[in-house]
Amino acid sequence: MKNLIIAIDQSTSATKAMLFNERCEMLRRINVTHKQYYPQPGWVEHDAEEIYRNVQKSIAELIKEEATDNMYSLAITNQRETVVVWNRHTGKPVYNAVVWQCMRGAEICNKMKACGYAKIVQEKSGLLLDPYFSASGVKWILDNVKGARRTADSGDLLMGTIDTWLIWKLTDGKRHVTDYTNASRTLLFNIHTMQWDNDLLDLFTIPKTMMPQLLPCDAIFGETTVGGVFKNPIAIAGVLGDSHGALTGQMCFEEGLGKVTYGTGSSVMVNIGEKATVAPYGLVTSIGFAALGKVFYAFEGNIHCTGGTIKWLEQKLQMIDSPDETEELVATVEDNGGVYVVPAFAGLGAPWWKGDVKAAILGMTLGTGKPHILRGALESIAYQVNDLIKTMTSQADIKLKEIRVDGGPTKNKFLMQFQADCLRVPINCSDVEEASALGAVVMNGMARKIWTSFEQVAVLRRSRYCIEPQNNLLLMEKWYEGWLKAVNQLIK
Repeated sequence: MKNLIIAIDQSTSATKAMLFNERCEMLRRINVTHKQYYPQPGWVEHDAEEIYRNVQKSIAELIKEEATDNMYSLAITNQRETVVVWNRHTGKPVYNAVVWQCMRGAEICNKMKACGYAKIVQEKSGLLLDPYFSASGVKWILDNVKGARRTADSGDLLMGTIDTWLIWKLTDGKRHVTDYTNASRTLLFNIHTMQWDNDLLDLFTIPKTMMPQLLPCDAIFGETTVGGVFKNPIAIAGVLGDSHGALTGQMCFEEGLGKVTYGTGSSVMVNIGEKATVAPYGLVTSIGFAALGKVFYAFEGNIHCTGGTIKWLEQKLQMIDSPDETEELVATVEDNGGVYVVPAFAGLGAPWWKGDVKAAILGMTLGTGKPHILRGALESIAYQVNDLIKTMTSQADIKLKEIRVDGGPTKNKFLMQFQADCLRVPINCSDVEEASALGAVVMNGMARKIWTSFEQVAVLRRSRYCIEPQNNLLLMEKWYEGWLKAVNQLIK
């Protein structure tokens, strides 16, 4: 008999069910995609019932070859701001889930900004007043779905992010709950009091009777048979949003540890400790995770174009046949030859926030070759991450200890070395592809007392490699000054 943990990673495009043992090793994975609905330009919806069916289906498939006497528990990590509103009596959603990408709440948020509410919203929730977060989606449903407002006011509607919806369905309507991390992405949660905020609920005209019970990430959230997949109920233990799951899965349990996920863009989150601090302009403060009686806060920001820059060089300029070529080519030159690539393909994001700036390659001469441009492109990834993280740590007045990384571009050792040299801290690359799911597994184990300290579980983290910064501080300062000059040429 084995004790196994089923981790559900319910993402924007699919439901991933993974099986882990109690050494945090992934044994198997099943993916089931769900349909995307685009009823109008800029609107994005999911069928919440389909997502629940996919959870059932994926779990049944995941364990069908396992021994019948195994002991199981279930952990959940999820796309965060996507929200569902349903009838507490019938269990039926009154409308499709409004996805975090959906812009239907833009007018609601813009009107509130015009009335001067942005500051109080950020002070209480740590977030920007933006349709990206859940509240405007809920308000839109209540204001536009026939009978929804009346039913909500009579106490008959419930709301929740995807974790809440799944737990409610998995427990046959017995448990209406969420964790602090998902709550902190709704615009309705006060990150200082750790409660639903009456002023924010009133602002968005959302009855408090709709709101789920709040729990830390390492709680027991309920029991389930997964619709009869299991003969006896298993515990639902360990729940958190997907980016928070990645922070936890990377074992960033201390102030000053952060994670960078490198993809088309880059998601950056830094643990800023047990004190909520106002985020730098354009960034947000969220609950990083809550476990073992402690709450850790995090700064979070996203960079528009990092790995996407390399894809542009490959697919549009056809300078390379695959991203794997870049590492070998940049090794043929000693430096970038004065060439800086500023990949503002969607404007310059944090910490510059200049949406009208266009991408540019600066500093070329007749001596510039392909390797210089490729090197400038790789360096731009590291510079952007450096800009964002330095802004975060300066605002929070914390010392950066280490950055833990995942994603395809981490295979490029030149890029990772340059990133370490920029930040002047070690770059530690995880060997786990599914960091978010692993974070849910960690919280599951803490909930069930498998691990009773952060130190116990931190030793289970496995690295592919760790890169220390080189002894080249003066050279890096010179090169970074060139990056700042290039950016400033474009934003003047």
